[in-house]
Amino acid sequence: MERRTIGAAALEVGAIGLGCMPMSWGYTESQRSLDSSLRAVHTALDRGCSLLDTADMYGPFTNELLVGRVLKERRAEAFVSTKCGLLVGEAHIVANGRPGYVRRACDASLRRLQTDRIDLYQLHRADPEVPIEETWGAMAELVAAGKVRSLGLCAVGARAVRPARAARRERRPAGGGPRRSRMHDGTLAQLERIQQVFPVSSVQAELSVWSPEALEALLPWCESRGVGFLAAMPLGNGYLTGTLTPGQGFEPEDIRARHPRFTAEMMAANQPVVAGLRRVGARHGATPGQVALAWVLAQGRHVVPVPGTKKERWAAQNAKAAALTLTLEDLAEIAVLPPARGSWY
Repeated sequence: MERRTIGAAALEVGAIGLGCMPMSWGYTESQRSLDSSLRAVHTALDRGCSLLDTADMYGPFTNELLVGRVLKERRAEAFVSTKCGLLVGEAHIVANGRPGYVRRACDASLRRLQTDRIDLYQLHRADPEVPIEETWGAMAELVAAGKVRSLGLCAVGARAVRPARAARRERRPAGGGPRRSRMHDGTLAQLERIQQVFPVSSVQAELSVWSPEALEALLPWCESRGVGFLAAMPLGNGYLTGTLTPGQGFEPEDIRARHPRFTAEMMAANQPVVAGLRRVGARHGATPGQVALAWVLAQGRHVVPVPGTKKERWAAQNAKAAALTLTLEDLAEIAVLPPARGSWY
């Protein structure tokens, strides 16, 4: 598989990564299987998908334990990315960016992952009660101590922007023209602050055919500074694979059960997006999901999509997308697909 680099240290990873979260958290609990998940991780590594993305909050903790079982056998083949900064309670998730907590969280992740060093340690969310410079400084100390190789930041998600503010932020500019999304303004401000403390190697944010907002400002920021970009949810939470049926329903614990784009009405309304990907794929003998991943890869050499799955079949299929090169005509056709309907706003 093609290799891509992350950050100024030029850390090499396969062009497509593996998001491990669905194996333990967030999606269809009844379909989880430890053995199936382990096979999925091994399949991804077999095909060159070296970046394994996890977090201490997934489970919580069980996802790192799962990944650790694979790393015990195949550490040299993997690029380990995990995260800190969020604590999961019975009915809520809270941020914790205190330096002491960051140090303890890193040591705990190292134990669960059965490794002596994390390749990429990401801050999941900034703690509003702690200056982000203090949190980032503690993470930088972990690099100096040899426990971590590089640092990354996860972007603030769409739901973190309050609806009332969102309406103000999306005004049309003077003189007309398209609206400017301000979704990532908070993340950009955080990046400017922490970059003064210790170099940022990567930014992780949602990027897909139906969620392209990062292209406007966040991706250019990364490209201009040699910062890697990890594209989260590049398959649109599974929708862009074309394997989901409008109205199929989701289990209560599945994050899609509360996502406005996954109501029966919106799933039906967004079928033209999948149909467009299917048309492009037909010309290449590829699936809609593979076209969606190839589109993300085409957004820049510093971009690494991280599709999540818990099944080896999909891990193998996703890996094949690295060999798919979209033509200019393909990209133009995708560019004029109708925008997705339904949003967190």
